[in-house]
Amino acid sequence: MSVFDRLTGQRDVVTALRAAVAGDGMTHAWLFTGPPGSGRSVAARAFASALLCADGGCGTCTSCRQSAATTHPNLVVVAPAGLSISVDEARRVVRQAALSAAGGSTHVVVVEDADRLTEQAANAWLKAIEEPEAGCVFLLCAPSPEDLPPTIRSRCRLVTLRLPSADDVAEVLERSGVDAPTARWAAAAAQGHVGRARALAVDAAAREQREQALRVPARLATVGEALAAAADLVEAAEAEADRRTKEAAAAETESFVETVGKGRGTAGLYSDLAKKQRSRETRARRDSLDRALVDLAAWYRDVLALQVGSTVGLVNTDQADAIRLAAADGAPESTMRRIEAVLSCREAIAANVTPLLAVEQLTLALRSA
Repeated sequence: MSVFDRLTGQRDVVTALRAAVAGDGMTHAWLFTGPPGSGRSVAARAFASALLCADGGCGTCTSCRQSAATTHPNLVVVAPAGLSISVDEARRVVRQAALSAAGGSTHVVVVEDADRLTEQAANAWLKAIEEPEAGCVFLLCAPSPEDLPPTIRSRCRLVTLRLPSADDVAEVLERSGVDAPTARWAAAAAQGHVGRARALAVDAAAREQREQALRVPARLATVGEALAAAADLVEAAEAEADRRTKEAAAAETESFVETVGKGRGTAGLYSDLAKKQRSRETRARRDSLDRALVDLAAWYRDVLALQVGSTVGLVNTDQADAIRLAAADGAPESTMRRIEAVLSCREAIAANVTPLLAVEQLTLALRSA
């Protein structure tokens, strides 16, 4: 058993990280990049565990178990509670890392979604990377190197992950008890995203959200239907996100009240907690909607593949009949415009355009393409 067993379809990356743990090519700053679902945060956490383990990441010792639970005293994992990582959070973690590493032991800081660092927060990280304390290792994660300032990425060793194959993902699902046909379908539909594949395989709500997205192409006959489809898609995405975040927020609030109390003296702290929870909810809603748009883009990708006579397999095998009808009824040029409209909608939402307005513009564009 090894901490690297959690990485799917990343053999070259695992080889490089194992070599670094053994001292070959080790440095104090790393940047893990790859598309959503490739496992960049999983890779960074596994590497952190291996660096802190006396046996290079055995996966079974106390150190590895603590790292997996994020309770290891020499490990800090930074993840944005909302839409960004603030400068105050960055400075707090940098100070903590400096003090801990000063004791002589290895101290690892993992920054998930480092592309969400504010400009001031990025400057704080840059100073820490430029002048690191002995024994302190920074592991940053982002979709691509370009998502971080050149001053930071130029000081990091780059680790590039790719999306695992559908076969690799299906194998992971089957090992966790999912039957083979469901595992193969979920792996294909998730397009290499292990977490998404697992959700589709076991979670009826995740499957319903996907089906809501894939019903959009059939609901574009009139302007009214197109706008209704947009509203339903946004509502389904928000409901799926709320289902995941509300329970966690309630437990977090209950723990806060039990630990700190709620009254005039703690009003400021309680307000800060509520603000973080609202920001986290907003981010979860947008992430959920983005996944729905990825599903929709994949549906049109399948249509285009049939129209141009591609031999690649369909992503949405359960939608084969509807996809064939759409392919026969349209032209590749129109399908390309629809794919571009979906991608433009994703960009608009990432730029903080109101989700409903962005998706309404999308469905109208799909109707007229």
